[in-house]
Amino acid sequence: MKALIFAAGLGTRLYPITQDIPKALAKIGDRPLLEIVIHRLIQFGVSDIIINVHHFADKIIEFVNSYNSFGINIQFSNESDQILDTGGGLLKASWFFDSDQPFLVHNVDVLSDIDLYDFYRFHLQSGALASLAVRKRITTRYLLLDKDHVLCGWKNEKTGETKIIHPKDELSNYAFSGIHIIDPRIFSQMVETDRFSIIDLYLRLARTNVISGYDHSTTMWFDLGKPENLKEAEKMISKIDL
Repeated sequence: MKALIFAAGLGTRLYPITQDIPKALAKIGDRPLLEIVIHRLIQFGVSDIIINVHHFADKIIEFVNSYNSFGINIQFSNESDQILDTGGGLLKASWFFDSDQPFLVHNVDVLSDIDLYDFYRFHLQSGALASLAVRKRITTRYLLLDKDHVLCGWKNEKTGETKIIHPKDELSNYAFSGIHIIDPRIFSQMVETDRFSIIDLYLRLARTNVISGYDHSTTMWFDLGKPENLKEAEKMISKIDL
């Protein structure tokens, strides 16, 4: 299996940790986030990874090279000239996904013990163009799923903005976990260019394709974008087989 790790973000929520290093190299205990994600993906059979880089890109590349690419094929999608957001980052890395097999996308700043094997089986059985790991948690932006866990809309609780793709009587709020499985057919349906959000892409494609939500609310999950969350995750990381 192939995977993309989103690691290009500026890490502004982690400042001042990210004053001199990229957020990908912020640590839980003595282990950089990027190392933890790479090891977890390898455990689930990933043998080829592409990492998008922007902020302190050279330090990420040096780190991976210092570990001899962790014994697998690791490439880089360099966004040093312009950070492309998640959708643009996926599009720029599209050359890497040159087969018809679904691939995994994982944010570098999330930690979870989600069963990626089960997630992959779910995706194959759903026939979806993309499957998004979601969970019940409080946030400001929600994906709206129907009873079959199909993406039907999105809303921002803070601004009140709502986008409904498929009006349904009952839609449930789920928070996106920053982990996806995507069919490479998605690239032939992209009309967006340069910098754009992958969530906006999913909402557009959901009009004519199935975009599924995989509920992993019973698993552990951490947003590692804040210093206090790094400290909390350090208490829990021993419970994950890494």
